[in-house]
Amino acid sequence: MPETLAPWPARDALRITGVRAIVTAPEDIPLVVVRVDTSEDGLYGLGCATFTQRFHAVVAAVNQHVAPMLIGRHPADIEDINRLVHLSSYWRGGPVLNNALSGVDQALWDIAGKRAGMPVYELLGGRVRAAAEVYLHASGESIQDTIGHAAFLVEQGYRHVRLQTGGPGLGTYGAPGTPGGYPLAPYPDGWDVNRYLAVTPALFEAARTVLGDGVELLHDVHSRLTPKQAMVLARSLEPYRLFFLEDPVAPEHYDRLPSVTAASPVPIAVGEQFSSLADAARAVQTGAVDLLRVHVSTVGGLSACRKLVALCELNGVRTAWHGPGDVSPVGVAANIALDVTTSAFGIQEGHLYNDATQEVFPGTPIAVDGYLYPSDAPGWGVDLDEGEAAKYPPVTGQHERWAARVRRPDGGLESP
Repeated sequence: MPETLAPWPARDALRITGVRAIVTAPEDIPLVVVRVDTSEDGLYGLGCATFTQRFHAVVAAVNQHVAPMLIGRHPADIEDINRLVHLSSYWRGGPVLNNALSGVDQALWDIAGKRAGMPVYELLGGRVRAAAEVYLHASGESIQDTIGHAAFLVEQGYRHVRLQTGGPGLGTYGAPGTPGGYPLAPYPDGWDVNRYLAVTPALFEAARTVLGDGVELLHDVHSRLTPKQAMVLARSLEPYRLFFLEDPVAPEHYDRLPSVTAASPVPIAVGEQFSSLADAARAVQTGAVDLLRVHVSTVGGLSACRKLVALCELNGVRTAWHGPGDVSPVGVAANIALDVTTSAFGIQEGHLYNDATQEVFPGTPIAVDGYLYPSDAPGWGVDLDEGEAAKYPPVTGQHERWAARVRRPDGGLESP
């Protein structure tokens, strides 16, 4: 497709020769990685394109639509290729194409680092900090269990901990429930918003009593409240000095986020469900967020997030990039590069990858005493063993089956 080539001569003969998506699930979470090959033997790049819930669609977008546009391009044209992929579908801003774009973009940055013999963070201007502090998730069936788990993480060197506790029925997001918790309701395994609004402040009151003031506490609502309920919860948590309250309302109500954030006495963190650079930028510019929690592999990759970082620096917003088990180790490396190169850094979500994941992804970033350090290897410093990856094929529909169960006791579906 010569019509997709750049209208300027490349300064050397290096070209993109192949683009393909690879899916693996060593923790039963489908991870999508894009590999971009070049005409130079052994020179290739990897990028995270993980959209766990619709990984088949991302693979098709990469292999069938994006790859043909890039064959023959020079891998140094990162910004032009990013814009080409973005504009090529006409309808744009959705997660499938933007995940495909993110994977390609990160892979091209990986190649750039390898060509220069430098880690990507040096291409971004170098470090402003040695490492990125991370938080982990503590959960349990009861408040006591959750605080016990948090205390264990603190003993392991983590100074930021997200707390989620269970309850009757479904429990709450990120914590186990008790089946049949509402036996007289149409849906006995439901989630009750009134109970949630009462129990959550009690959780943090107990946490402060047991853990003291030396630990930063976080909580994820996971989009299940109305704007007014979110304000009520935020005010009830003020005495416990949360580091942030995450995703208090669903994306359908993001037009109300500026008022929710303005009314909240605790910092509001939002962004993992943004699927476009423009939407995330508007949230920063309108005062809708205190900490931006974008999924780097969904908004356009490193190139897009560099622009968001600049906006955060100029608007007094901090970053807290999305980083759970449905971000591949390649995506984590991209997160770290952003974390250590901006003054806007707030915190980094962490995940403890199992041994299988570390075998699939040699160079997987591992936290040390609560910090993630960037690799000094050229590019991301993370590789992919395709032989190992093939041992862990993905399963379709796991998230859909979980989401279908997130209902209130009356049977009404709730934001998962």
